[in-house]
Amino acid sequence: MSGSNTRASSAGVVVGIVQYGRNYVGKRNPGGDTWDKVPRERQVGQDNNGISWPRAGRRGPNWDLCLPPERLGTSGHRNGQFLPPARDSASPRWSALTAGKVHLGPFQGDCGAITDQNQAGLGKPMSKNRYVEHLVLSPSCGLIHSPAAPLPGTPLPAVAQAFGDERAPKRLTPSSFLRIGQLSNVDLNEDIRELETELPRQHPNEIPHNEKLLSLKYESLDYDNSENQLFLEEERRINHTAFRTVEIKRWVICAMIGILTGLVACFIDIVVENLAGLKYRVVKGNIDKFTEKGGLSFSLLLWATLNASVVMVGSVIVAFIEPVAAGSGIPQIKCYLNGVKIPHVVRLKTLVIKVCGVILSVVGGLAVGKEGPMIHSGAVIAAGISQGRSTSLKRDFKIFEYFRRDTEKRDFVSAGAAAGVSAAFGAPVGGVLFSLEEGASFWNQFLTWRIFFASMISTFTLNSVLSVYHGNAWDLSSPGLINFGRFDNEKMGYTIQEIPIFIFMGVVGGILGALFNALNYWLTMFRIRYIHRPCLQVVEAMLVAAVTATVGFVMIYCSRDCQPIQGSTVAYPLQLFCADGEYNSMATAFFNTPEKSVVNLFHDPPGSYNPMTLGMFTLMYFFLACWTYGLTVSAGVFIPSLLIGAAWGRLFGISLSYLTKGSIWADPGKYALMGAAAQLGGIVRMTLSLTVIMMEATGNVTYGFPIMLVLMTAKIVGDYFVEGLYDMHIQLQSVPFLHWEAPVTSHSLTAREVMSTPVTCLRRIERVGTVVDILSDTSSNHNGFPVVESNPDATQVAGLRGLILRSQLIVLLKHKVFVERANLSLVQRRLKLKDFRDAYPRFPPIQSIHVSQDERECMIDLSEFMNPSPYTVPQEASLPRVFKLFRALGLPHLVGVCNHRQVVGMVTRKDLARYRLGKEGLEELSLAQT
Repeated sequence: MSGSNTRASSAGVVVGIVQYGRNYVGKRNPGGDTWDKVPRERQVGQDNNGISWPRAGRRGPNWDLCLPPERLGTSGHRNGQFLPPARDSASPRWSALTAGKVHLGPFQGDCGAITDQNQAGLGKPMSKNRYVEHLVLSPSCGLIHSPAAPLPGTPLPAVAQAFGDERAPKRLTPSSFLRIGQLSNVDLNEDIRELETELPRQHPNEIPHNEKLLSLKYESLDYDNSENQLFLEEERRINHTAFRTVEIKRWVICAMIGILTGLVACFIDIVVENLAGLKYRVVKGNIDKFTEKGGLSFSLLLWATLNASVVMVGSVIVAFIEPVAAGSGIPQIKCYLNGVKIPHVVRLKTLVIKVCGVILSVVGGLAVGKEGPMIHSGAVIAAGISQGRSTSLKRDFKIFEYFRRDTEKRDFVSAGAAAGVSAAFGAPVGGVLFSLEEGASFWNQFLTWRIFFASMISTFTLNSVLSVYHGNAWDLSSPGLINFGRFDNEKMGYTIQEIPIFIFMGVVGGILGALFNALNYWLTMFRIRYIHRPCLQVVEAMLVAAVTATVGFVMIYCSRDCQPIQGSTVAYPLQLFCADGEYNSMATAFFNTPEKSVVNLFHDPPGSYNPMTLGMFTLMYFFLACWTYGLTVSAGVFIPSLLIGAAWGRLFGISLSYLTKGSIWADPGKYALMGAAAQLGGIVRMTLSLTVIMMEATGNVTYGFPIMLVLMTAKIVGDYFVEGLYDMHIQLQSVPFLHWEAPVTSHSLTAREVMSTPVTCLRRIERVGTVVDILSDTSSNHNGFPVVESNPDATQVAGLRGLILRSQLIVLLKHKVFVERANLSLVQRRLKLKDFRDAYPRFPPIQSIHVSQDERECMIDLSEFMNPSPYTVPQEASLPRVFKLFRALGLPHLVGVCNHRQVVGMVTRKDLARYRLGKEGLEELSLAQT
């Protein structure tokens, strides 16, 4: 904030600066009352007297235009016009509003007004990402911050209040101002909170949501070890034997992860098989009875009621007990491995709700699969085992204490996710590649081998237990929850002329996947805005379950596709209006669990399905699956995607067979497999891992090349239209997710422009009361604090000495690690690293720690606990360089310093994640408390 102590006459002073975007610096034209556009590369705005002005808040020196001084009053008054955003969020138009004189505090000099780039633009539509974020009122008037970046086109309460909006009659008083350094800041948080308490709390009918938002509620995990004195002393004490012991423990934990993930998968599979079998037998008996007597509407009512009842239970436990257990959990695990702290994502309660929820969802007949949630379940198991305790059950087994930090936990969660894929598909290599491609943001060679070990143990455990359960203990024929069955090489080989056909199927899969994602995107936006109450979410889930049963029943009822029952492998054949010895072919697709339907489409002989049956099933199931994904139930999208693709792929194969007059190579089962791969690839955009998963699940390497071609084509085509489903849901949840690389057009941005300022620093020897006040400040809620040298000369900025985390400070306050006087160097009790690990990961809130008035006057020495060598970045470094350092090292904070190693800012995850490449170039997202 250099240059903030400048004084100048009102004749040529830039008195009001509004930052809308990132394009121009406002500069006063010396010859008139207009403002020239100055390229963004200028670091500060200047008036016609050459006076430099500081940048506004944290967004950098990107000023827009403002009213000239002649239009403004003096002595802290404002009697002109300003242009606030329009009231209607759906129509971001600007309107003029005249306000009376508003006193802004005990300051002298000119105060600013707000305008758009063209003063004649009253009432003209503005682009949707234009909004008032910071209002600068000249150094003598201070800087007004909005409490959070508002939505485009919505009123900004703080600005409206400051300028006398009739809806905010409160006036700012001198007590509302806070002096920070040389710049006067208007602290509006207190007034905002008072306004909030005056209004009765009520559930809004609509929650405004915008895809160009970044949530402030997500924090970073710390994947960087804090190398303070305690850590270094412990590392020096560990000898070679102890290091070997730690390495052996890692392998033991990976084996335990594999075993428990396999057992959980067995439990899910066995319970689903029995409960679903019971339901289908009851409904089948009812349909057979009423087919003879008449009154099939009772059968429909029974089927819909059973489905809705089961799904209601599954939705209630998710919506009211643990909402993070909804969906497949893959986006959440992807965020966790990226370094984002998602609340409750790896807790024991989440695992229990996830397992029960997915069982009830599949049994309830929804268009979902149980394979996707296995990835989340494996990750939760890994996170729990690696810590050697359960914080939910308040049990500490005093083992694996060395691994109680984010870095170690992350590696085990990667292994758990891979073990989940392995258990779901019987694909250990695919599990490792999935964890690498979709999950882990950090990787090393040693981790690969341990993850592969966990995956192998997982699929072996599942195979052994299910083989015993099915009565053939020595067979080991059930490697995963879904087994696609063996494809005969001789009957189902492929020829060179089929390669263009496979590529065409990949194009179709990419287009259909993009359509699926686009429809689900708008549906999810609708849910976020309107279906945000738990009771409404449960009602929606029940409605979808009832509609799914109704659609299935009507399709079966209207179908006249009858096939001979002899030699078929249909589990629950429905005869309905077919002749004796025949069954309804549509029922094999709808009246079954999705996994068995997929296998039937792969392996049923040619002629088992009428083309009309497959076409109608594909159309209906496509929309049902799209509607189902995103419900408040535990469910995956893998199997529904495979089923949709297998249906239209088999239809494609039948069509080819007609065209080629029954050529041997046009086998419907082969094209069902390619269609399934194309559809799943078009939705989730996986390539490498999905190729290997499909090869391992079919037990056939022959199809490796065509599957790879299909998946690559589907990904390329799908990416042209929209993002993959998981990335899309991460974006909709406003998570600050960091991709592999910074946006390609971001080299013009520097660290100075993106870093957060001002920075709250602590002295190396600090007063306890100061630490408590900083941690208790809800308006900032910082998690990392640079430590500077205690400098008696307040005019000079002290140099950086280290970095200390909020969690470390809380542990120090909890254990009262401070002394009575500043000159006393002894402490009552020396903390060990174990004290910090025992508090991990649920550090107590600062409100739960009592500090007496006498203790507030004590001093606390941070030298031993701070990280003395934090990563720093020069303020002139480009954004891609900062991004690469931050992302590759998994940092929660990156300190920005000047040439003299003085702290000038702090780069956090949100500062980097808010820049992304949009359709119109580089976009800057808004920060909001969503």
